[in-house]
Amino acid sequence: MRPLLCVLVLTAAAQASDADPFITQAQAALKDGDVAGALEAANKAIAADPRSAKATFVRGEAYAAQRKHAEAIKDFEATLALDRSFHLAVDRRGGERFKLGQVEESLADFDAFIKAVPAAGPAHWQRGISLYYAGKYADGARQFFDGQVKWGADVENVFWHFLCNARKDGIDKARKELLTLKGPDKRVPMTQVNDMLHGKVKPEQVVNTAEKTDLKEDLRNEALFYAHLYVGLYYEAAGDAAKSKEHLTTAVEKHKIGHYMWDVANVHLARLKKKK
Repeated sequence: MRPLLCVLVLTAAAQASDADPFITQAQAALKDGDVAGALEAANKAIAADPRSAKATFVRGEAYAAQRKHAEAIKDFEATLALDRSFHLAVDRRGGERFKLGQVEESLADFDAFIKAVPAAGPAHWQRGISLYYAGKYADGARQFFDGQVKWGADVENVFWHFLCNARKDGIDKARKELLTLKGPDKRVPMTQVNDMLHGKVKPEQVVNTAEKTDLKEDLRNEALFYAHLYVGLYYEAAGDAAKSKEHLTTAVEKHKIGHYMWDVANVHLARLKKKK
């Protein structure tokens, strides 16, 4: 899925703080993928102003980028203790709770965030995924249906809408209710993923497209992750548990990427293993 960007007025930052230069450094480092630098700058920001909710929040973001979920949650909760109106901390805590497999808790946080910031609701695909894993398929389908406003050219939004409907009504009916893309999703292999939903290509062709792509190594790895993820999820919807687990295992263990969707695959695979 594409990143969900939220623009909020953070009341905690209303006045200048000694922490601000370090916060700016930490944010820049996160943008550049320098997680260690971000954490170092965030710690300096907190040392400069221990009462800065924004500094604590940024450190939580740095921990989240390192997939140190418990530490991130602790900082997001500390942010809220400093400023209850820092709603984005609730949202981020929800994401970290989901990554720990705490689905219901993540959903409670996402709902609280959207209640505080209603404009963020339609685009909140993370909430839709939590609804899916909470077994609330009708609500999940509605979330992804509403997400077409923001994600109309995103095959993943179409796919998760399909998954919710498949669990609710069966794969044949879900296929008849597929959302229509409002533009091309040029990411490899998303065109083939969409064609798979429409029965135009077989799952193996999705993987073959990713394997044969001439993208750079990191982008090829990402393409292979998404190919195996969505083929695995498709096989689960089709009732083939063995092939589903095979592809999800490959996605998680062989093609790790630094994105929320890897955590989704990881949570899904952990739940499959618990069913044994």
